[in-house]
Amino acid sequence: MPEPLQDHPTASQDDAPATRYAYKASLIGSAHQFELTDEGLKWKVGSRSGVWPYADITAVRLTYRPMSMQPRRFRADIERKDRQRVAILSTSWQTVTLMAPQDREYSAFIAQLHERMKQAGSKAALIGGIKPGLYAAGVALVALVAVAITGLLARAIATGEYGGALFLVGFAALFGWQIGGFIQRNRPQSYTFDHLPQALLP
Repeated sequence: MPEPLQDHPTASQDDAPATRYAYKASLIGSAHQFELTDEGLKWKVGSRSGVWPYADITAVRLTYRPMSMQPRRFRADIERKDRQRVAILSTSWQTVTLMAPQDREYSAFIAQLHERMKQAGSKAALIGGIKPGLYAAGVALVALVAVAITGLLARAIATGEYGGALFLVGFAALFGWQIGGFIQRNRPQSYTFDHLPQALLP
């Protein structure tokens, strides 16, 4: 049985590699805990735990996953050769109204995980962004909304409805900032151990 990990987020000192990370996925339940050891990635989620040798990890997917309460939220999905998966999030629930970012700790841990995998000679698939089908659907949605807003804006200006036109401009800006940013960051891509996608890290 793997030794229990600490039940709170920890990060290394600035001059040492990050080897431990933890976050709370919800207010109920214990923290999701991870540690980089010589044997592999040690993890504990509730009553489940394990140690995955770095060479047994077959895929890492990095994505940008904003939420209404935390617009800067990132996720790493780790998959082993037996198709088991664990997820690492860059935020942690603190209270009912607070989801705290852990940007520096998350980025350092993910970078060190990739370094350990590289040293182990890993052949894992390194994937950035969402799946191509979902990405294509998102791009199509953005295009449809853009066409609709352009048509409504032109009509509002032509009929002198400047208040409505101003509202449409504000809506377009908000939509572009939220949805456009999600689509831009989550463009499907592959990457290497030496060049992690910075748009998918805090």
